[in-house]
Amino acid sequence: MGALQVTIVTAEREVFSGEADVVTLPGADGELAILPSHTPLVTVMNPGELWIQDGDREDALALSGGFMEVRNNRISILADTAERAEEIDEARAEAAREKAQFALRDRPPDIDPSTFAAALRQSQLRLKVARRRRRRGQQSRGN
Repeated sequence: MGALQVTIVTAEREVFSGEADVVTLPGADGELAILPSHTPLVTVMNPGELWIQDGDREDALALSGGFMEVRNNRISILADTAERAEEIDEARAEAAREKAQFALRDRPPDIDPSTFAAALRQSQLRLKVARRRRRRGQQSRGN
């Protein structure tokens, strides 16, 4: 089906390799949708959700940022971190969110809050992607 060949890698592993009809991702200047025959492009990606659609199949990933290149119907993504929705443990993500909130709220005044804020945003993103996948699974089963 898909006319795009998509590869997503991190420093640790290949996260996704397959075809797609459309890929939607968080670009540096906002959300981008990449369709077949897209103009060549290299861009920075912000943290956010990445969606891969191929026919009726839809894959969701939580990205912490990275780089993307589009050329000749090939999308190559080098992500800082990337997790497929089905890989996210909601309980661990919720615990990480609570820990980051606590650390941000109760940090010593001389500690830069940006690290804690980034951890909070990442845990919230992971929860959002995992919960959306769970809701879609329940809808497809008719619940």
